[in-house]
Amino acid sequence: MSRAVEVSVVLPAYNEADTITETVGTTLSTLESFLPAGAFEVIIAEDGCADRTPEIATELAATHAAVRHIHSDKRLGRGGALEYAFEESNGETLVYFDTDLATDMGHLEELVESVRSGEYDVATGSRWLSNSEADRPAKRGLPSLGYNSLVRLFLRSNLRDHQCGFKAFDRVALFSLLDDVEDEHWFWDTELLVRAQRAGYRVKEFPVRWTPKGDSKVDIVRDVFGMGSQILRTWWQLSVSPRITRTVTLTAGSILVFLSLALMTLYLDPSEVLDSMADANRLYILAAAVVYLLSWPLRGLRYRDILATIGYHERWDFLTGAVFISQTGNLVFPARAGDAVRAYIVKARRDIPYPSGFASLAVERVYDLLTITFMAGVVLLWLALTGSLGELEAALVGDPVQGSEGESGQTALVVAAGVGLAAVAAVVLIVYTAQRDRNYVRPAVRRLSSDSYAEYVAGVIEQFVGDIQTVAQDRTAFTRVGVTSLVIWILDVVVGIIVLLAFGVDVSLALLVGAGFFAVSVGNLAKVLPLSPGGIGLYEGAFTLLIVALTPIGAVVALSAAIVDHAVKNVVTILGGFLSMALLNVSLTTAVEESPETDIVQND
Repeated sequence: MSRAVEVSVVLPAYNEADTITETVGTTLSTLESFLPAGAFEVIIAEDGCADRTPEIATELAATHAAVRHIHSDKRLGRGGALEYAFEESNGETLVYFDTDLATDMGHLEELVESVRSGEYDVATGSRWLSNSEADRPAKRGLPSLGYNSLVRLFLRSNLRDHQCGFKAFDRVALFSLLDDVEDEHWFWDTELLVRAQRAGYRVKEFPVRWTPKGDSKVDIVRDVFGMGSQILRTWWQLSVSPRITRTVTLTAGSILVFLSLALMTLYLDPSEVLDSMADANRLYILAAAVVYLLSWPLRGLRYRDILATIGYHERWDFLTGAVFISQTGNLVFPARAGDAVRAYIVKARRDIPYPSGFASLAVERVYDLLTITFMAGVVLLWLALTGSLGELEAALVGDPVQGSEGESGQTALVVAAGVGLAAVAAVVLIVYTAQRDRNYVRPAVRRLSSDSYAEYVAGVIEQFVGDIQTVAQDRTAFTRVGVTSLVIWILDVVVGIIVLLAFGVDVSLALLVGAGFFAVSVGNLAKVLPLSPGGIGLYEGAFTLLIVALTPIGAVVALSAAIVDHAVKNVVTILGGFLSMALLNVSLTTAVEESPETDIVQND
């Protein structure tokens, strides 16, 4: 393309049939007043319009040599349309402003020359500087002021107005930033300005005269909500994510676990806990290890059935090894990095795409939620039939059973109940959507926001729900995977119960089964928090609180059993993981370093 054109002005046009002719005429006459002929072009970036804007834009391009029309069949969004037009432009100075000409065109020369002269890399008009003249009605002014204040606070921007549609960029500076700009709608220019400042580019903000023209295309509810989510997303990417390294996470998690264990010594004598563990029946502990080991081939079979349903057929023994290695990764590394390891293994050894690997993990998690929900109902029924429900009710409503630490235990139960209700609601919604084979996700998300990040989130959820639909609609696979999940969780609970029996607890079998289920389940839910490798400390704390709250078992024995229960499971996992690494020739550190982040759901 020719570079004779120095300045490219882009007019983002969406359903502007009533105003586009006047806008182009005003733009051309203003540019001609300070730029030589042939030094500029005006690009109408027509963004999937539903009115006569495309026809009018074509006529304008045919009439004026300096006018070009760029058409998009589908809606790209404000930011997407601008990017597309800038890529097709010829100028070294790139400019855009809103087609309603709300900003006085008398400022156009200052906007263009600020960048064209080489003095600044970015220039933007501002309605919020002290010398600005802006007639802003409250319904538009107050949200704008609040929005810009949040951007300044969270994203450390020095600018007063980020959304004024009156901006100019140096071509090299703009294209050096666009790869990192994720939004394609109303937040696009805000993100660009913030990233320009972070990159050290020279940004000029100058006051303008601004008068609102017609109705704003911004939906106060949808777009403000969407831009709020984008502020948080950009804040996380720029300020938080760079600081969350594996070393930082591991250190912080270890400190939290250490502090929790140190605080626990205020209530428990460590020597008593050690003595209690030394007195535990070793045959029972060995039996618990054997029972837990039996669950691992079932994990491989379940994973095989899930992958087969979405089109990948692999041997159960290979997949058992992959699960062993991934769970070992979760014990060694924080933030459940082992989940990404499993996706890496099936990708590297069996060429299963990363999105499918992560989707299969999501399906597995849903089955875990379904199983916990089902087992909770069965356990409550069991307690009711055996007459032990009253003891559970006493713990819940504030009359703790003998020997329990009532207040802390009841707090854990309230949290567990909240998590449980949220899990049940999520599972019911997912299964309902899957059985109906209809897409309820994107319409629901669009009611809240129409920005690109919301579309991205909708795509993630849609893929997730789509995989659930695939499994749920295959009744044979749904039943087989469900039954396998149930057996896996039953064995996990049985291990905890056997360990409790190893300490000679004197509790009725019905109450022990009920309390054991809730202690193991909530303990495993607590491990989801990425605060320590393998949830060490989290599992023990949740297990102890639930046992103390629901049974007459004292805190010393409950903590001892929690430590031994988790240790048995971790030892079996680590031994199986290292054996699997040797058999499959997989390096755990290499797998963690080369595996993608768990948010990969895009094209492989």
